[in-house]
Amino acid sequence: MSMKGLSVCGRGKVARWAMLGLVSLGGCVRMGPDYHTPKENDQPAAWQKAADVRERRSRGFTSPATVDVSWWQQWHDPVLNRLVERLSRENLDIRQAATRVLQARGQLKVVAAEGVPSLNWAGSYTWTQQSRKGFLTLAQPAPGSNLQYEQYANIGSASWDMDVFGRIRRLVEAGKARVDEQQAYARGIALARLADFVEAYLRLRAVQAQIGLTERHQALVRHDLALVLARQKEGAANDLEVAQARGQVEQTDSALPPLRDMQAALINTMGVMLDLPPRALEEDLLPVQPQLDVPVSVGVDVPSSLAQRRPDIMVADARLHAATAEVGAAKAAFYPDINLAGNLGTQSLSAGDFFMPAAKYFTLGPTVNVPIFEGGRLRGTLSLKKAEQQEAALAYRQTVLNAWRDVDDAITRLAQIQLRYQHVTELVAQNRKAYRAARLQYEDGAVPFLEVDRAESMLLSSQVTLADLRMETTLAAVSLYRALGGGWQPVLAATEQRMTAEAGGRSGERSVR
Repeated sequence: MSMKGLSVCGRGKVARWAMLGLVSLGGCVRMGPDYHTPKENDQPAAWQKAADVRERRSRGFTSPATVDVSWWQQWHDPVLNRLVERLSRENLDIRQAATRVLQARGQLKVVAAEGVPSLNWAGSYTWTQQSRKGFLTLAQPAPGSNLQYEQYANIGSASWDMDVFGRIRRLVEAGKARVDEQQAYARGIALARLADFVEAYLRLRAVQAQIGLTERHQALVRHDLALVLARQKEGAANDLEVAQARGQVEQTDSALPPLRDMQAALINTMGVMLDLPPRALEEDLLPVQPQLDVPVSVGVDVPSSLAQRRPDIMVADARLHAATAEVGAAKAAFYPDINLAGNLGTQSLSAGDFFMPAAKYFTLGPTVNVPIFEGGRLRGTLSLKKAEQQEAALAYRQTVLNAWRDVDDAITRLAQIQLRYQHVTELVAQNRKAYRAARLQYEDGAVPFLEVDRAESMLLSSQVTLADLRMETTLAAVSLYRALGGGWQPVLAATEQRMTAEAGGRSGERSVR
């Protein structure tokens, strides 16, 4: 039966059934591959060897269920804990990263809006004066007819991209992955700034320990100089020994200025990370605190959750997800785009007839856009998206391998530094004994002052080395926690809490206005 043989009512039924069929197609098809996280995050085989596990545990590496996300609190330093809490709220880099998450969420809303119906309303009034010399004269209006008229219109319109082949849904999926990417990036920034800040604090305490060590050595060499001068008066010391003693004093004094310069620079560095001007933290940090030691134990046997903690792996995973979804969107672009649109309103030439049933009108129907020839644009876009997906997959694998390398390197470095620390601790003890013996022998006149000078230099050198190693052990522990991906959780949570509070305050201000 042809459409000509159908009545108006019959054609209306056919149209309605056709519309129903189109609506039922919406959301049925999704082009392209569905995303699954690659299985590249399995624990390296070497880590599963019993001998390696025992070796790590013997070095103080434990096997907790999860990494301690507040690992800096293991040092039980109230100043450090207070400053890290402040970092969580004030650091500008972390706050900027959090705003980029908000931007990605806003962009996602823009993309998602393409897949939902849009509704609009418009009302208009026009007053028209027709020209007596224009094209209207071709219609030969009756002499004296009115060429002026008013028109009232009221129209509501709706349109819906039915996304039959899933192009918009794939773009929304990619948008969600981009949000995940920015969230992971913000976590990475939070982890990096936390580790940088704790490292700066540890370096500061190490520098202050060296300042204290140097000041104690100052008193020691000045006492030695006084002893040599006293022996010179008695004729038991010569000018060479006096010059050697004075040289020790000058050498020790010259070591303090660069240490104090480093102290000031570290305090300013930490201040900038807290959004503070130079010297603002001197009141908090100039009171010398004991140098911090490495934590008693560090949890490392948590391979199954490394991908859920390392922000860089999360970023790579989200990028691969987005690239995969964009391949689907590029494939869907080859297929017809169906848009369902309709209008409903009233139109009349007088205000009195505006709401009469006869003034009502409506339109409803689909628009089908079929890509026939695009000059290779669609194929080029698909090739581009596939290549980007391949690159993202390779980048994900490389990121996972780098993560395991970072963890293994950090464990090895910390273990070796701890071994060296034990040896240097014993070296300091022996050098202290040697210095005391040389001093007693010098006082008895058994050895020249050169022996005291040499023993004193060796003691100071080993003490400085020990202080450096104590700092290196703590820095190595921080590097290990950085490699394990722990610590961003409470830091980023505090930043988001502050930004949410600020957003609520701005909303309140707008409501008042």
